[in-house]
Amino acid sequence: MVLQVLLAISIVLQIFAVGVAIKLTRVTKYNFSWILLTIGFIFMAVSRMLEFLPYISNFEPQELGEVAVWFGVVISLSFAIGVFMIQRIFKYMKRVEDSRRLTEKMFLNAIIQTEEKERKRFAKDLHDGLGPLLSTVKMSVSSLAQLEHDQASKEIVDNTEMVINEAIKSLKEISDNLSPHVLNNFGLLRALRNFSNKINATRAIHIELESNLGNERFSNNIEVVLYRVVCELINNTIKHAQAKTISIQLQKEASDLLISYQDDGIGFDMEKLEEQPLVGGMGFSNIYSRINSLKGEISLKSKTGEGTQVYIKVKTTDE
Repeated sequence: MVLQVLLAISIVLQIFAVGVAIKLTRVTKYNFSWILLTIGFIFMAVSRMLEFLPYISNFEPQELGEVAVWFGVVISLSFAIGVFMIQRIFKYMKRVEDSRRLTEKMFLNAIIQTEEKERKRFAKDLHDGLGPLLSTVKMSVSSLAQLEHDQASKEIVDNTEMVINEAIKSLKEISDNLSPHVLNNFGLLRALRNFSNKINATRAIHIELESNLGNERFSNNIEVVLYRVVCELINNTIKHAQAKTISIQLQKEASDLLISYQDDGIGFDMEKLEEQPLVGGMGFSNIYSRINSLKGEISLKSKTGEGTQVYIKVKTTDE
């Protein structure tokens, strides 16, 4: 009785396996090795059914003679050849995965390049459009300041000139942040030093930047992505961490570019970050996407009251 129950269960499972195998045939793009495995499952299911027939009828398997032997031969050959050739399926899956990753990288790169192109266009429009207008207004106000005025009028002219100077200064800063000429002309390290010096000048926080890069340059895509990522990390620290010091190490080791970022702020709960990935500015999800577009590695560590550490590793040469 136990043997009958187990045999019946095996038949049900075998039929289920046949159904799954047939369904996966289309997924594997009708790969010959999977077709052979499917045939083996089908013949095995039929063989189990024939073995079950004596328990519910007068049929005896011996009546099949050579047919039963051929069933066994077909099953053995189907599984043996199918397993031997199944490596083709894994190669196909690897090609699909590689194609997906390449498409994802191209898509992310296209987004980043488009974003940078728009930043440069907007910065150029500000510099070439609004800049000359403000300079013209400044010249007019400066000429007006040379004339004689009563005390009240002089204060108004002086205040207007001061406001225009601040506007021109702000315009230059906005334009530089959108498309930093230091990054384009002198590279990643100089651009980060320039950005850090501007932050240090405010005395709101102190940034320590150490590096062994010197004047070494990298591809434009690598420099732009890493510059944006580090600047966003600094902005997030200033906005949310209540930190006093930021330590950044930018090192070149063989073909790897390594960035170690650490602040002494209040930190945050990593679980909440996973629930709400868009935390301030660009958001860590976007930072991860940018690093992934370079096929880089990034790890983030933080605990409440213990600051934040970020480690980034990027290949400087294509593999």
